[in-house]
Amino acid sequence: MSQADRIFRAMCRDIIDHGTDTRGQAVRPHWPDGEAAYTIKQFGIVNRYDLREEFPALTFRRTAIKSATDEILWIWQKKSNNIKDLHSHIWDEWAGNDGSIGKAYGYQLARKYCWKDITEEGLIRVYGSADVPIVGEGDHIAAQTHVVYNSDRQMYMMDQVDKVLYDLKTHPFSRRIMTNLYDFCDLPEMNLYPCAYSATFNVTEEKDGLVLNMVLNQRSQDTLTANNWNVCQYAVLLSMIARDVGMKPGVLLHVIADAHIYDRHVPLVEELISREEHPAPSFWLNPDKKDFYSFTRDDVRLDDYVTGEQIKDIPVAI
Repeated sequence: MSQADRIFRAMCRDIIDHGTDTRGQAVRPHWPDGEAAYTIKQFGIVNRYDLREEFPALTFRRTAIKSATDEILWIWQKKSNNIKDLHSHIWDEWAGNDGSIGKAYGYQLARKYCWKDITEEGLIRVYGSADVPIVGEGDHIAAQTHVVYNSDRQMYMMDQVDKVLYDLKTHPFSRRIMTNLYDFCDLPEMNLYPCAYSATFNVTEEKDGLVLNMVLNQRSQDTLTANNWNVCQYAVLLSMIARDVGMKPGVLLHVIADAHIYDRHVPLVEELISREEHPAPSFWLNPDKKDFYSFTRDDVRLDDYVTGEQIKDIPVAI
């Protein structure tokens, strides 16, 4: 039966039975009616999903894989911080009149940095040429430009996503392949601090080739509404990046500092984890696509996905 179901059930049972109740504390979240939104929380949840064994979609209820994929591509591929580039409305609460969520998520992944370990040889290997635009400090750089040369600092510049792809293709066994969305300088201009804030990539060599693994670090998670959503979308991301760099997707290690269940969610979670388990679905990723930047939400599918009924009208703390 589904390993994702078993992991989710054990995690929720641990939070409810052994977690810490925040009632009486000064908490930031509140319900739409104005009441404080308290939680039962557990510190330091670590869940391990091996994508070679199964795709980690819950069968207790359906996870909308195309919508989850759309959001992760909004952040990692479009590198957008504007909800007008997103098909769903999950970010509407945190967007301004112009649609922006501030200097958060995709904004951070779009920012280019100087890297001292990018070489002409590496650029030729990855892009087929080292002939790139030359810029000075403060010059405008087109968002779709993958790499430029900073003449003032005499270094090549890339954003974090392109640097991950570059590193995996040029020195895959590096222990420095990671992204970070938690830029302290920009926090005052973020409408919501990043929850899933860091991804670390690690490659292992096995008999049948190279395997790409990922550690997803999350500072906080609403377990009922977001847990399997995040797990599935980062499993998709890992699969897409592995396809681009010619590897097999391996382990997704999900580390959550504060895993919590809101007070009004506890009865819903109890009912959910009491449901029957079903076999894990099969994950389909369009075999005609390889380039990470070519994937869309329509290039993913879960086959033979049998689930319980969806939970409707889940109250969301804000």
